[in-house]
Amino acid sequence: MTSIRLYDLHARDDRRPSPFCWRAKYALAHKGLPFETVPVALTDIPAVAGGTHKTVPILEDRGKTVSDSWAIADYLDQEYPDRPWLFGSPAERALCQFVETSLVASVARPILLSYLKDVYDCVLDQDRDYFRQSREKLIGCTLEELASGRAERIEAARAGLDSVRLALKGGAPFLSGAHPGYADYIAAGFLLWIAVVATAPLLKGDDPLLPWLARVQDLYGGLGRAVSLRAMVA
Repeated sequence: MTSIRLYDLHARDDRRPSPFCWRAKYALAHKGLPFETVPVALTDIPAVAGGTHKTVPILEDRGKTVSDSWAIADYLDQEYPDRPWLFGSPAERALCQFVETSLVASVARPILLSYLKDVYDCVLDQDRDYFRQSREKLIGCTLEELASGRAERIEAARAGLDSVRLALKGGAPFLSGAHPGYADYIAAGFLLWIAVVATAPLLKGDDPLLPWLARVQDLYGGLGRAVSLRAMVA
């Protein structure tokens, strides 16, 4: 049995709607480390690991607990240096941070606002009141009002992914080049998250992101193949 446990956000029908948990799962698979995924409800996160963490992913390994996807990636490289590196150098790590920052700046907000009602519809019953109240307080309107005007936001989110499309035009199969790396896991995490919950398409059928995303889904024994892209693609 593996000693590594990864607490993963759990929603209805065993959906896993967290981009950060997706990248943590890919980081573990990249290192070739077997792990147990532990589904956890949103409102149950405070009960995990003594209640010291507010968000998932949370990693437990050999008596140590690590939260935050970046901290988990750093921990894996530090503790398992004999396995494939997630960050071969500080420069590579900085470039991966730039990828995340670019996506946050260009696409995270329109994606979140476009699909927040879809996320709500997928959360477990025990999480629904908390999710609605906390998100409506944050955005200043009801989830239904937000969803009614999402067509333009989806267009903005689709356009916000142009940096990824342009990066792939060079012909390499992955953002990280000939082999997959953490930059791919960051970008794919965003898309797998939306694919899990989407009721309106984000990508068009001829989008050049789709062949790349399929390659990422196929990695590590088909880690991402449990997620259907059907609802996310027009």
